Amino acid sequence: MVKKILIENKFEIGNKKLTILAGPCAIESEEMSLEVAHKLKEICDRLDINYIFKSSFDKANRSSIHSPRGVGLEEGLKILKKVKDEVGVPVVTDVHEPWQCEKVAEVVDILQIPAFLARQTDLLVAAAKTGKVVNVKKGQFMAPWDMKNVVTKMKEAGNENVMLCERGSSFGYNNLVVDMTGLLEMRALGYPVVFDATHAVQKPGGKGSSTGGNREFVYPLMRAALAMGIDAVFAEVHPDPDNAFSDGPNQLRLDDIEEILTNAKRIYDLVNEM
Repeated sequence: MVKKILIENKFEIGNKKLTILAGPCAIESEEMSLEVAHKLKEICDRLDINYIFKSSFDKANRSSIHSPRGVGLEEGLKILKKVKDEVGVPVVTDVHEPWQCEKVAEVVDILQIPAFLARQTDLLVAAAKTGKVVNVKKGQFMAPWDMKNVVTKMKEAGNENVMLCERGSSFGYNNLVVDMTGLLEMRALGYPVVFDATHAVQKPGGKGSSTGGNREFVYPLMRAALAMGIDAVFAEVHPDPDNAFSDGPNQLRLDDIEEILTNAKRIYDLVNEM
């Protein structure tokens, strides 16, 4: 039995209805954030999919010191609040340091722990103590069953509103691979599992001073994960991915997302009818 996670008194994750966490990798502007959020909300409402807007105020783990990182904490939270209030959707963003958690929790509905930081006890505890839902990405260097220790840290800090997210595992240099059985291993821990379809196709540092990726593999991997019985999909979506601040090669094009989500819902519903 998988725990159902209530999101902002709007809907539950893990309750046989597809949930999508989606938006640009990094917050680039208020205008673009609202554009993507409105479009995705419209599509998800039409398809009867739960929608959560995702974007990061800071991409703290860029390959190059010269790469753009986003708009920063203060401006980022203002934009996330604007999206939440104007579009009427829950929002999720990354936290990188314990001191950020309380401040970010004043605005967002879900705190997200980046994969590189999944074992950082102080960060996990600080996120847990906000009482917010926490989506923890499994480290590229971790086995699926290692996530039981993440769950234990969260529970002992007083928070069982946890989601576990698969985003691929390191496979040699500049490459990731997805072990689909790992989705079942994590779900057996009793918490909803999210599949990060866009980061799973990254080529970390694959372009030397930036990350590469294979956008064409996002949807095939998403299909496979849905067939395994996941609870939610994470996908980064951008109007012009090739000119995005970060992760351009693996972000989905906003113009393509309706067809992708239409088929994703068909697979999800079919699996949950079985």
